[in-house]
Amino acid sequence: MTIEETGWIYILSYCGAIGLILIGTVAMVIYHHLIRIILGLILLEAGVNLFLITVGYRANAVAPILMGDQVPVAMVDPIPQALVLTAIVIGVGVQALALALVIKTYKAYGTLDTKELAEKIAQESGTHLIDGIPVSLPAPALVRQIAEEKTP
Repeated sequence: MTIEETGWIYILSYCGAIGLILIGTVAMVIYHHLIRIILGLILLEAGVNLFLITVGYRANAVAPILMGDQVPVAMVDPIPQALVLTAIVIGVGVQALALALVIKTYKAYGTLDTKELAEKIAQESGTHLIDGIPVSLPAPALVRQIAEEKTP
């Protein structure tokens, strides 16, 4: 493999990792549907895993398996590979938990839109919505009492 080909592999891998991370982050921030948010999380995780593998890549290197007295000149770094394997297992667990929570949420509230969920949770708990966020406010009588205590 030539130096030019190796350079292109690095560039494409880093661009792909950054692209997946950006797409996943944007999907998690922009969308209000819980399934799309989980898909954004999956893309973000894939981008981070690709980035870690790219960091550990070395051109013309061999696997870090030593047999006998032979010592290869260049070996691939095994730490990022181990981290990615661990991250994949943890990611699958997080995705399974997130999907289970989405199913429970849909059964309980009948919607997967986060804005509608906030409204329904606010109605159910007796709180008020301020900028789409359920907030507990003190009772009006308590507010009046506090205001009267502050005035001389």
